[in-house]
Amino acid sequence: MSDADRLHELLGLPAVDFQRETEGTTRPPAAAAAWRISVDPYHPDYDDSSWEAEFNAFLEAVDPSQVEALIIGQWGESYEETSAYPIGLVVAAADRLTSLRAVFVGDLVAEEAEISWIEQSDVTALLNAFPGLTHLGVRGGTALIFPPVKHGSLQGLVVESGGLPAEALRGILGSELPALERLELWLGVSSYGGDVVVPDLAPLLTGTRFPRLRHLGLRNSELQNEIAAAIGSAPVVAQLRTLDLSNGTLGDEGAAALLEGQPLTHLASLDLHHHFLTVPMERRVAEALEPHGVSVDLSGRCEPWDDRGPEGRYTAVAE
Repeated sequence: MSDADRLHELLGLPAVDFQRETEGTTRPPAAAAAWRISVDPYHPDYDDSSWEAEFNAFLEAVDPSQVEALIIGQWGESYEETSAYPIGLVVAAADRLTSLRAVFVGDLVAEEAEISWIEQSDVTALLNAFPGLTHLGVRGGTALIFPPVKHGSLQGLVVESGGLPAEALRGILGSELPALERLELWLGVSSYGGDVVVPDLAPLLTGTRFPRLRHLGLRNSELQNEIAAAIGSAPVVAQLRTLDLSNGTLGDEGAAALLEGQPLTHLASLDLHHHFLTVPMERRVAEALEPHGVSVDLSGRCEPWDDRGPEGRYTAVAE
C-alpha cells in the first residue's frame, strides 16, 4: 500500500463505501463504519449534483445521528470543483450528524486524481460546524485554506500533500488546539506549491504551541535534511512518543544531525522509511536507538535518480 492509497479505516472503524443499491447485502450499523461517499464523474448518469444526491441518499439510508466517521471521496472532477462543494453539504447536515467525530476530505487515489490535482478549500468550516470533531484529515494541498481556528476537541490532524502552502501551515500553527495529540504534515516540494521553509515551523518546534502533542510527522519533504537538523535541537521532541520523518529526501547529513542533537531514546518509534541513507548510516541509527527500545523504520532505502531534485533525491509523493 502506498502512502496515498485509499483509506482502509478512520477512527479505528473500517472504511465502507456507501452504495444506494444493496440488494443481497446488509449494511453495517451506522456507528460501525467509516462511511465513504464517492461518485464516478465518468459514469453515464453523472451530473454536477451527483455527490449531493449520493450524500442525501446516505442520510436517508443510514441513521445520521449514529455516524461517527465520514470519508469524502471523489466528488466530481476534482480539478474543476473544489472541496467546498462536499464540505458545504456536510456542514449543512451538522444538525443531523450529531455524533460525527472524524472526517477525511479527499480520499482519492492516483487513478482518480494525482494528489496535487485535488482542489481543496477552507477545511476549517468542518471544525467550526462540528465542535466535537476529534480527527480531521485532508488529502491535497492545492487551494488549501486553513485560517487560524479555535477548537477544543481536535486530537488528530493530518494534511497529506505534494506541496503544502506556507500560508496554510501558518494557519495551522496559529490555531488554538489544546487537545491536539497527533499532527502529521506532508510538506512536499516547491514545484507543486510547497513553499514552506524551516523557519515557518518555529512555532511548532518550540513545544509550546500544542502542549499535548505526542506524535509529530513532518513527512514527504524535499527539505528533510534541514528539518532533521532543526528537530535535533527542537524542544518539542521531549514531549513526543513517536516521530515520523519519512517519505522525504533524508540523507546521511540529516540523519547525523538528528543523532548528534538531543537524545531520542525516550521515543517509542522513529519512522524514516523512504530515505537516502547509506548502509553504514542505517547501521549507526539503528545501533544508537534500538538498544534503548526505540522501534526504527529504515525500510525503503532509495537510490538517487539523475533527473530528480538536488543530488537526485525525491519525495515519495509529489504530483
